[in-house]
Amino acid sequence: QAQLLESGGGLVQAGVSLRLSCAASGLTLSRVAMGWFRQAPGKGRECVTAISLSGSNTYYRDSVKGRFTISRDNAKNMVYLQMNSLKPEDTAVYYCAADRLTRAPLTVFTTPDEYDYWGQGTQVTVSS
Repeated sequence: QAQLLESGGGLVQAGVSLRLSCAASGLTLSRVAMGWFRQAPGKGRECVTAISLSGSNTYYRDSVKGRFTISRDNAKNMVYLQMNSLKPEDTAVYYCAADRLTRAPLTVFTTPDEYDYWGQGTQVTVSS
């Protein structure tokens, strides 16, 4: 049973930082690309960032470039999202997801239906 579990969300003020963690079990992390998605109320689920199998390549949507950093530690089965200079528009439920890359190459435009495994999500709320 493949399982992803996010943690680290919370309520913070604009301008501060948060670090989200994703713990993977039931799969070999080095065999999947990983992504972070977010979904705000009334909006669709959008990809924030993604990282290749070894961590050599990363992808970010324009709105988070320079502020967010994705990283992975395959030996520990962990993926992280460091979020700096948070803005109210970053408020959303954040999801960790794994892509076996059976359909298409990994990009920041890879859609949610192309990912194979999902975590339960963690809430990030940024006040102004």
